[in-house]
Amino acid sequence: MGNTSSMLTQYDIEEVQEHCSHTFSQQEIVSLYQRFCQLDRSGGGFISSEEFMSVPEFAVNPLSQRLLRMLDGLNFKEFVAFLSAFSPRATLQQKIEFIFRVYDSDGNGRVAMNDMLEVLRDLTGQYISEQQREQVLTQVLEEAGYTKDSSLVLSDFMKILGNSDLKMEVEVPVD
Repeated sequence: MGNTSSMLTQYDIEEVQEHCSHTFSQQEIVSLYQRFCQLDRSGGGFISSEEFMSVPEFAVNPLSQRLLRMLDGLNFKEFVAFLSAFSPRATLQQKIEFIFRVYDSDGNGRVAMNDMLEVLRDLTGQYISEQQREQVLTQVLEEAGYTKDSSLVLSDFMKILGNSDLKMEVEVPVD
């Protein structure tokens, strides 16, 4: 699987399915592999941040720079695991874990007010002021039982988002 010029074997497909908790069918994994090979222009078995930025939908995403920190240098198995949060078969927990990783940009297992403000800045740009962002975030935290000084861990995200109906789905075209 390291060399993108090789074909996936049935064993590879099953291994990738297992790695991503069966969030993709075998056909979807084959389609994802074809897309991975298209993106891996160097043929080294990994996708660089430059190669990811060649996807127009990704390049215009307001969180693209934040996501690139999670993506740069992924091999195929890691690529599928990353995308598995967007599968309709992904559990709510898998989706929340993904969101937590987006917010936890330094990877310390905690999300502070500053981390949340950075994401909000990325999402809102110049459309709302810094003061408005802080007010919105403070209110959301307080409604969830936290303060602006709280440092949230994954279980806090589970508590806050656990009853939501998160829609983070991407359709994988199957030839």
